[in-house]
Amino acid sequence: MTAEPAFLLHRKAYRETSALVDLLTLNYGRIRAVAHGGQRPGSKSRQRLQPFTPLFVSWRGERDLKRLTLMESRGQTALLAGEGLLCGLYANEIATRLLPLELSAPEVFAFYSALLEKLPIPADRALALRRFEWALLETLEATPRFCTYDGDALDPQTRYRFDAESRAFVPAEQGIEGRTLRYIDQGDWQPVGLASALKAVMRAALAPHLGATALRSRELMLDLARRRQR
Repeated sequence: MTAEPAFLLHRKAYRETSALVDLLTLNYGRIRAVAHGGQRPGSKSRQRLQPFTPLFVSWRGERDLKRLTLMESRGQTALLAGEGLLCGLYANEIATRLLPLELSAPEVFAFYSALLEKLPIPADRALALRRFEWALLETLEATPRFCTYDGDALDPQTRYRFDAESRAFVPAEQGIEGRTLRYIDQGDWQPVGLASALKAVMRAALAPHLGATALRSRELMLDLARRRQR
């Protein structure tokens, strides 16, 4: 096969010296593969299989678990630290949890690539994360429907909450204003005042697909916030 652009999403030890990896690829979505020698100290495959590093990979195998036959760097690793690093780990974790194996997701790949460029910049990372989350929801055909349960337009003066079953919005006293939801629906997410509402909508839309198991990256982010408050 032709070498495929990819990023490492997750890696864990497999048998004695190999690694079991999840990769986000341009044309094949998420694939799971064995990287022989991926855990051996000093091996080239271990050095190359690092998070946030652009890769070229190829593999063999017809089943869900592939065997990597090529791993080459195709660019510089994104240098992330602090909150930027935790956001990157969050992106990797939700992509691993949400994307079915071998579901083509070129837009997810594109927004992930853009995200890595934005994460080192504090002012840009939140919006880039929201764009990446939206791309995941689009791939899953699970984006919010910015209307009522019956398909009616949202009232700008009414507050709403997201209903996971219908993917629409229902009136709720402590919800988000219909006016704000209409702005989000228009796709212009630049206004600073939309940030918290946009995050709340994304979190509510992603929750049913992530399941009950807590995100490790989110726990680390909360721990960082607590330490900053001391």
